[in-house]
Amino acid sequence: ILAASSSSCIGSKTWPPYDMIVISLISSRITLQCWIILDLFLTIFCEPSYFEENIFGVMKTGYMFLNYSNLWFGAWLSVLYCVKVASFTQSFFIWLKLRIARLVPWMLLTSWLCSFTAAIPFAWDAYSVHENITAPSSMTNSSARRTTRKDSLGLLILLSNAGMGMPLILSVVSSILLIGSLWIHTRRMQNHASGFRDPSLEAHMKAIKSVFSFLIFYVAYFIAFTFLLYNFFLQFSTPKSICIAVMAAGPTGHSIVLIWSNPKFRQLPARIWHHTKCSVR
Repeated sequence: ILAASSSSCIGSKTWPPYDMIVISLISSRITLQCWIILDLFLTIFCEPSYFEENIFGVMKTGYMFLNYSNLWFGAWLSVLYCVKVASFTQSFFIWLKLRIARLVPWMLLTSWLCSFTAAIPFAWDAYSVHENITAPSSMTNSSARRTTRKDSLGLLILLSNAGMGMPLILSVVSSILLIGSLWIHTRRMQNHASGFRDPSLEAHMKAIKSVFSFLIFYVAYFIAFTFLLYNFFLQFSTPKSICIAVMAAGPTGHSIVLIWSNPKFRQLPARIWHHTKCSVR
């Protein structure tokens, strides 16, 4: 996906809004996977310095920032689909359709800023929790740790809800509007269709399935991320393992649907394979 989108932008003065959002989304997902691997490596091989120095706070803040960015970029992709494909006649929708190409860079910049703002408090929370855990027993006890945790939890909940709630609302609303618009248009085409298979009708049905799949993967990722963020489950419990698996599978499934729904992404591997065979010959 990243290669296909980047190739269409190379040498172009203006990048298509779709490619800008997809490049940002896939780049954030690749960076997030590398960040998780790095965090696992540091936890296993550098455990003493991982908690004694500022590494724990930096890794946690970066992890939250990348997750927030992933949610924002996925939401903007749903908004772009809705604006480009849905056929609404409201004045605001028409205004947005005409200006979406100029708004996308500002939307992406706003996403980075919101993600950074929502992730910063987690560095402070990581340091405070670490100090409570590593402090001598004469200075802290379980009730003191709970008090400190409760004081910091209110601000974290407020900022994390602001960081996650808005992209969730954008994604769900835009997906529902798009599915509704496509469904109405598909029903009209079915009423006027002949007995033969209509390629346009099949394309609309495929688009509905793609958007619905996007929504399912996005909501599942959001729910799993929320459960892990607020520690709803015990460490190493089965529900927590399921949430981790959902967070790992969600972006992969979303990317597969992207490839399946876009001919440009499906054709690139075939072209690469064709050039490879030609070069070998």
